[in-house]
Amino acid sequence: MRINERCDIPEAEIEETFICAGGPGGQNINKVATAVQLGFNISASQSLSYPVKHRLRRLGGKRVSAADVLTLKAKRFRTQEENRKDARSRLAELIRAAMRSPKKRIKTHPSHTARQRRLDSKKRRAKIKAYRKKVSPGSEV
Repeated sequence: MRINERCDIPEAEIEETFICAGGPGGQNINKVATAVQLGFNISASQSLSYPVKHRLRRLGGKRVSAADVLTLKAKRFRTQEENRKDARSRLAELIRAAMRSPKKRIKTHPSHTARQRRLDSKKRRAKIKAYRKKVSPGSEV
């Protein structure tokens, strides 16, 4: 399966199982296994690098089992072939997303003016709250 110009996933790494799906289809739904359950073993894959595997696990979330198998179910369409294409395209999109490395965050610090503005607003707020307090005899605000 072609992911992009640099990466191909061999068919042997993808396991497809056809299962019965609910939803529209009448009596045909009880007879034909149209839904596809696609399994992809992340740790056994030879075509993905370690950082991509790590990001794919994170992106997969609860769809990744304890055995490190990413499972996608496709049952949106009424035909087996359309569901198969849908599951494969979703897997390819997940892998493409995992291949994009996150941008490194550049730490910044507030400017002198921003710090001064923050302190001024804190002083203003403190003064407003001070005016709300009860005044005891002999004290000045």
